[in-house]
Amino acid sequence: MAYYLGIDTSCYTTSCAIVDEEGRLIQEVRKLLEVPIGKRGLQQSQMVFQHTRALSTLLESLQLDEPIAAIGVSGFPRREENSYMPAFLVGLNVAKSLGHCMQIPVHVFSHQENHIWAALREIGEVPDGPFLSLHLSGGTTEFVICERIKGSGFQTTLVGTSDDIAAGQLVDRLGVLMGLPFPAGPTMEKLARKTKYQTDSVLPIAVQGATISFGGPYSAGQRWWESLHHSIIDWTNPSALQDEVEAQTLASSVFHCIGDSLEKALTYILKHHSLTTLVTAGGVMANTYLQKRLVHWGHHHNLDVLCVSPKYSADNASGNAYGAMIIEGDS
Repeated sequence: MAYYLGIDTSCYTTSCAIVDEEGRLIQEVRKLLEVPIGKRGLQQSQMVFQHTRALSTLLESLQLDEPIAAIGVSGFPRREENSYMPAFLVGLNVAKSLGHCMQIPVHVFSHQENHIWAALREIGEVPDGPFLSLHLSGGTTEFVICERIKGSGFQTTLVGTSDDIAAGQLVDRLGVLMGLPFPAGPTMEKLARKTKYQTDSVLPIAVQGATISFGGPYSAGQRWWESLHHSIIDWTNPSALQDEVEAQTLASSVFHCIGDSLEKALTYILKHHSLTTLVTAGGVMANTYLQKRLVHWGHHHNLDVLCVSPKYSADNASGNAYGAMIIEGDS
């Protein structure tokens, strides 16, 4: 039985995974990077430092009884010219060193391809023809048309995006403003669930064609929250519970805004491209409300929307391992 190792050092997660020659996940480990309370992220130098400390420990925790046949690793954010981020160099350099010492192939993917591979592994199939993918995360809001390249990753064509901040930044910035821990998505989802995702939103929608603006909704949310609260709320204080109703309203509004924006952009995309399958990925698409909403929308618009479990929608290395297995099978 051949095993394939995946490594991913993204903005906020160090991760390793192993799949076998049938694509089954054998082992998977990850560690979230530490972001100080009240901060909205890390500098790249801080990411590199934390990845460097965590990666060797994660690799040492993997227990193998079979040799590794190939390695897949994220080397850059997207498969396009000048796509670069220092955090990915940590995983890339370790993967290349391991590959050289072990004399095995190293397949370098984009972080976006890692997300797509991870989704396809859990779905259980790789489409033969073009399909639409939605990558919705802390740094990316992109609709891309994907087509498999034998012996490599995907040929991608960008057909929809945000022109200012990403959906994940809308979530995290408003979440931190409310005093929620970073990344704010999981906690914000719990708040929104308490309203059963009420439909009265305090955030506007800003979409032109397939280009989404989340900057305007963020500013509107900031103004609305600051008109009610003049300081960050300490949620460990019992007296803060009286502020929870407003927090639930804003949390629900954030996910309504994202859902409405995605549907408007999808409507435009499907008018200009004949596509029948949408594969979703990324940390923001781990949100169960957004998953259910897009699946429901797809049923009414002849679009098969394929979502994966929150655990493997978020940053993880299983996609790189799976991609390495698929490409080795091409040869």
